[in-house]
Amino acid sequence: MRWKEQLLKLKPYQPGKSISEVKRQYGLSEIVKLASNENPFGSSEKVKNEIAGYAGNFSVYPDGYATELRTRLADHLGVKEGQIILGNGSDEIIQMIARGLLTPETKTVMAAPTFPQYKHNGIIEGCEITEIPLVNGAHDLDRMAAAIDDRTTVVWLCSPNNPTGVYITEEELTAFMARVPSHVLVVLDEAYFEYVTAEDYHDSLKLLKQYQNLIILRTFSKIYGLASFRVGYGIAHEDTISALEPVREPFNVNSLAQAAAIAALDDQDFVEKCKKENQAGLEQFYQFCDSAGLSYYLSQGNFILIDFKRDGQEVFQYLLERGYIVRSGTALGFPTCVRITIGSMEQNLGVIEIIKQYLNVDTVISK
Repeated sequence: MRWKEQLLKLKPYQPGKSISEVKRQYGLSEIVKLASNENPFGSSEKVKNEIAGYAGNFSVYPDGYATELRTRLADHLGVKEGQIILGNGSDEIIQMIARGLLTPETKTVMAAPTFPQYKHNGIIEGCEITEIPLVNGAHDLDRMAAAIDDRTTVVWLCSPNNPTGVYITEEELTAFMARVPSHVLVVLDEAYFEYVTAEDYHDSLKLLKQYQNLIILRTFSKIYGLASFRVGYGIAHEDTISALEPVREPFNVNSLAQAAAIAALDDQDFVEKCKKENQAGLEQFYQFCDSAGLSYYLSQGNFILIDFKRDGQEVFQYLLERGYIVRSGTALGFPTCVRITIGSMEQNLGVIEIIKQYLNVDTVISK
């Protein structure tokens, strides 16, 4: 069979080890997973009640337009329903954009390291990929803007950036958008938007009114705690959404996922609570890293990237064998780092204690 040549060299996504697998392999009874930036507090009780009492007809296809969810989102965001597109996670919308705009004759620009699915989908479509190295964990927007040419069709921004957690400010984003030609779609991935506390974080919805070549991606997988349901969405000018809709798979967001997302959206108190808990958890790690002499990036997400100045895979393995699953920086472009999802206070103290044992340091972290 004549597969695309680029597919033969492309590796499929490698998920981390499952909890059951780690338990079995290392003979452990308790595992704490802090690897995938999931919400340690689960999801809203409203979601659990909605799913437990769900009375839908499982033999009927879901609402292909996700009408109620789209309406609720539009009201919540203060935009028109025609400005929203739903996806099976925001990953699918990234795939839609790549499929709709990238070809072997085009070029795409992104930071490096950043969320790997931008590059992954660019490779599949056979386009030219230009990666601009991060500067202190942040997008180098000047160099990214300079890299745009007549062949460029998509630029990817991730704010806060995964895996560093560093964000783009309002001033930086506004200046960047002013430099981007109108034929280039700027994809602003805000998967961790709800966790942000920085006062100068960009107001992307405001910029949508000025720039028709901007699309914002958000998700229910992170702070809403619905990762297993896979619901993401994009917000853009109506013309952009109209152009993308034919690329979207029919019935791509299932009925249970739509119901769960609607219930989650209705509980903003839960979102606010998780945001506060996350900020407190980040402070736990900051305090520990400062006392232990470890470098790290100040994060606006629900994770922290810590530089151990040694093989990140070694640190990952040490923690794994002691019941804590984190993410090695080796696959993230930071080979001496590990990325740790912010957990509950107890989970954070637990993994910090194991890290202290690994480093053989004696520090005190306030509870």
